[in-house]
Amino acid sequence: MVAVLLGWNPGVGDTWPGYSRVVDELATAGVHRRAWPVGTGARPTPGTDAWLVLHGKTGSGLIGHGVVVSAPYLAAGPDLPYPPLSQLPGEACVDVDFDMLLPLGDQIPVDILAARAPLTDWAAAPVAGGCQPVPEEQSRAIRELWAECLPADEIDPVLPVPGTLPQDAMIRVGVNRYERNPYARRVCLAHHGTSCAACGFSFEAAYGPEGEGFIQVHHLVPAAQLGPGYELDPVGDLVPLCSNCHAMAHRRRIPYTVAELRAMRSRAGYISGSVVTQQELDAQADARRILGST
Repeated sequence: MVAVLLGWNPGVGDTWPGYSRVVDELATAGVHRRAWPVGTGARPTPGTDAWLVLHGKTGSGLIGHGVVVSAPYLAAGPDLPYPPLSQLPGEACVDVDFDMLLPLGDQIPVDILAARAPLTDWAAAPVAGGCQPVPEEQSRAIRELWAECLPADEIDPVLPVPGTLPQDAMIRVGVNRYERNPYARRVCLAHHGTSCAACGFSFEAAYGPEGEGFIQVHHLVPAAQLGPGYELDPVGDLVPLCSNCHAMAHRRRIPYTVAELRAMRSRAGYISGSVVTQQELDAQADARRILGST
């Protein structure tokens, strides 16, 4: 089983009060974990794609994506011991990490879903609770449609769009939620600029107008050191890093500091500086040609 449909109807025993608030929080936190009833039928396993299907007065359609992260357990709680799945009585739940939720009213309508993924019985999708397996050959069509229909402002230009790649093709990397905070990002870049703090790379200088404002933001304080009363200082705690330097910073559990990244580049023979012009490149090529001929 590679994917399941989860049904949700806000008007039938709503199990998700405060959904709109969760949508806003998810934009910052990156993931929202929720226990979800799967009934007595299909038993999704960890790693299964979970597609949230909305029903009710606001219309029916695909409204969210997540990943099952637990084995089924009794509704009383995941900490209770439970028998093998074949012996599990009554209704069971699984934990789902939702990574993308659309606002109510922005769901992908069922008629569009039926046209693109006709082998999936969208009319029979669970109305409230429960889950329905998705035919394996339909999973790709659903992922492609999901990517096409997402609002542009919901898509991170650097990270894969949640739900658009098979789970076995994904390596999930924990991203500090402060690095995703749009307000903190704006304050950080307003102070530090949009060039990489470690190597000086500028997407705008390298790619022109299309690269303007494009840079990743790195959180300097290791996640393990964040206490419950921590308050983010966007200027002191965040710095802009290019994709390469940001990836290198997170290559170990305690991220490398900007100073350490600069030292690495220095030891490797790289010197931070301005963008090399075409004239300078031509001069270097001429010098190599002359030196090679003497």
